[in-house]
Parts: sequence; C-alpha cells; structure tokens
Amino acid sequence: MADTTARGIDVRRARIVSEPVSEYIRFEYDVTFTNVAAGERVRWLPRSRADGIPLPANDFWAIDDKVVMIHHFSGNGDFVTEEVTTASEVVKLCASAFESVWERGIDHADYRPA
Repeated sequence: MADTTARGIDVRRARIVSEPVSEYIRFEYDVTFTNVAAGERVRWLPRSRADGIPLPANDFWAIDDKVVMIHHFSGNGDFVTEEVTTASEVVKLCASAFESVWERGIDHADYRPA
C-alpha cells in the first residue's frame, strides 16, 4: 500500500457496517490503522445512514473508473470467487455508489464502532 500511495495514487476504501459491529468488523477496524499509516484513506458508514444509496449487491473494488472487481462470498462470509468487469453500466453504478458512500462516510480517525 505504501508503495502505491508513494506513487501518488489515491487509494480510498469505504466500508458499510451494521451496528453493533461484529467481532470481525471490530478486528478490521482495529487493524485499519496500518492501511491509514501507509496512505490509504478509509471511511466507515453505518448501514442505517446508507438509505437512499443505490448499492451493488456485492463487495467491489473500483479501479480508475474503468474496471470493477466484484467479490462473491458465501452465506457464512467465506470468499468464493471474484469477477472482473469493464461493463460500463456496472462501472458507472459502482463508481456512483462509492462516491455516495464516501460522501456520507465517517473518516477512520473519527469513527467509533458501536
């Protein structure tokens, strides 16, 4: 991560979380400081504040507004597979959803898991 941000690449992560948070989300929160120290910007959005945002059904990474990597998980949270798409309608939806979540999200330094 530090190498990426050192090249001037802006890396942002937005997490939508249910509250009270699970033990796993609390763990993610507790270790996020390492990503922040490496230059990643992270925001957290309580699910109750996500109303009205059209969200994709799966977790994803949006890369340069051109590519989306979609992550599929099982019902118990285990990673199953990923797919990569450049389909413009998917890229547009994911980029728009991310920006909406980012705008409403709480900076990692200010967020306290409930």
